[in-house]
Amino acid sequence: MTRTVLVSTVGTSLLTNQINRAEAAEKDWYGRLRDAANLAPDQTPEAVLAIIDTLKSRASQKLVQSSVAQIRAASAELNGVYGYYQEQLQQGSQDMNLLIATDTAQGQEAANLVKDFLEQQGINTQIIMPKGFSTENTEKFTEGIDQLISRFESELPGYKESGYQVCFNLVGSFKSLQGYLNTIGMFYADEIIYIFEGQGSEVIKIPRLPIAIDQSAIEPFAVQFALMEAGFDAERAELEGIQEALIYPIENDVTLSEWGKLIWKQAKKESLSGSLLGFPYLKYESSFIQDYKTQAKQAERVKLQETLARVSGLLIESNGSLAALRKDGGIQYKDYRNADVGHFRVSLELRVSCLIENGLLSLRRYGTHDHVERSEGVR
Repeated sequence: MTRTVLVSTVGTSLLTNQINRAEAAEKDWYGRLRDAANLAPDQTPEAVLAIIDTLKSRASQKLVQSSVAQIRAASAELNGVYGYYQEQLQQGSQDMNLLIATDTAQGQEAANLVKDFLEQQGINTQIIMPKGFSTENTEKFTEGIDQLISRFESELPGYKESGYQVCFNLVGSFKSLQGYLNTIGMFYADEIIYIFEGQGSEVIKIPRLPIAIDQSAIEPFAVQFALMEAGFDAERAELEGIQEALIYPIENDVTLSEWGKLIWKQAKKESLSGSLLGFPYLKYESSFIQDYKTQAKQAERVKLQETLARVSGLLIESNGSLAALRKDGGIQYKDYRNADVGHFRVSLELRVSCLIENGLLSLRRYGTHDHVERSEGVR
């Protein structure tokens, strides 16, 4: 049986559904929770925290004492999970459930309730809660989405390589988060599930669409995309003709939008594993080009060009000063002893030798410590 990574968005329905609206003392609870929905625990008024604690206790009891139908009615997230497993949760004992929650008082408690319940059913569960993530404003929301995309990119491909299928359960959570995860799911998920409201509604499964990135639309801007991913803004004029949805304006410059980052993560393996890009302040000696061509691993080629983007960006900001490379904890530029040549770090094993010539950093050799040092005659 194929194992699954079930990624579920988590809202606050498990809490709000415990409000007794017929009770006069609780008639304003929903409104108070709504108004405090984006507040972190240390920002939430004590009176609201007390409401959350009361509802949390009720929810815990309901999950323990209720039937499957009652549990599904109480929690949109668990409704999706039960629907996915056709109400046989034991089918998911070998699966991994990832819960996506906002970094808020209500989001944390709701996610913990769902996590505790699933673990009691023998299902492996983790909470993914991007720091500061909420729907309070565009900045907090997009920063949270950026963190989610990075987490998905670092973890989900590994699961797929191990034989897991990935399913996004978007039954719960805020509509804004559902909308973004629906699009993101088209890149990372094998299928997406929904359950429309109404008693007896069945799971609707949407298979992954065959989305392909148009590399021809990205290639002209590959240098700028690599620099922006490395943390350096680009001038708007350098991206003339780019789709506006891929960039985000910052005063007179631009950086990658969350969609731009998502698209670039899919496109960069091809863009950065082909020919060496023409990064500003860098010059490639024929010996360096030859070393690059002998590197057969796509991942190592991509890592090298990501490093070159970082080096180029630091040199742009410092007007070509090597001091910026020396200070950078990742690049770690150093001069070889008794030689006019320096080197910087690509990874734990790989290095690039270089020297400044006519205001440019001339890259000479690329490879392991031993290869670079032997080639430069500095061993």
